[in-house]
Amino acid sequence: MSSVQTDGAPQPELRLIKFNPADRRHFIGGSDARIIMGDDEADLVRLWREKRGEIEPQDLSDNLIVQLGTATEELNRTWYQRHSGQTVTHVQKRVRHPIHKWMAATLDGVVEETGAIFEAKFMLPWSFTEADAAEKHMAQLQHNMWVMASRSAVLSIVTGGGKWVEIKLHADPLYQHLLLTAEKKFWRCVQTGEPPRLFGIETPRPRLEAVKVVDMAASNLWAELAATYLRTRDAHAEHEIAKAELKKLVPEDAKEAIGHGIRAKRSKSGAISFDALQTESTDASVQ
Repeated sequence: MSSVQTDGAPQPELRLIKFNPADRRHFIGGSDARIIMGDDEADLVRLWREKRGEIEPQDLSDNLIVQLGTATEELNRTWYQRHSGQTVTHVQKRVRHPIHKWMAATLDGVVEETGAIFEAKFMLPWSFTEADAAEKHMAQLQHNMWVMASRSAVLSIVTGGGKWVEIKLHADPLYQHLLLTAEKKFWRCVQTGEPPRLFGIETPRPRLEAVKVVDMAASNLWAELAATYLRTRDAHAEHEIAKAELKKLVPEDAKEAIGHGIRAKRSKSGAISFDALQTESTDASVQ
């Protein structure tokens, strides 16, 4: 047995479980959490029947995406370690929650230096976005973080377009509370035989760490707004300097100060604001 460190704090000792495919009937894992928190009732009922032993687990040997994920997992982990400088340990370890014995996680790994949960995924490049990827795997990651009492997770993604993406996520206490509630209800259904129903919990938009540099040269709107920013930058700075100097000239006992087309007004709190006065033009008659 070994302990995991998260942000310098010792975490509960890993409670390793001997791997046996049949054991999946006796606990809820990270991939199960995604179905439980999802919106597909047929998948939910199928999972419930699997856990009750009424049907065999779904055969994914002919699912190409799943098999690509399995085939690229070692490469994914090696690539992450090479480019992050971090070490991934506890590869494919199965861990049980110390209190909720029906909760477990099969780990792709744990980042040794931080205690973050490591999750390796293969995804197709079509319409790929980091936010959508994080949202898709949110339930699994939050479940595994809860089982491991970890505060963070790393989602390492290899795409079919030859791209590698690292996404860092943090534990979400509110979502984890809802996740635990849904999983408890589902497990009660497994034990009682009552068919489960969708829980209808909306996945929160993930809070992603900003780590990349984006080239906006192809955006016409960016180009238009950038030109306006550059054109007005000096005038804006001059405007702010003039406003600051004008405030100094307003007598402290003055409620308003008017002159040369502008008016300064002092609020009850003492703050001074300015507005432009409309000047009335009169046509002088010529004699």
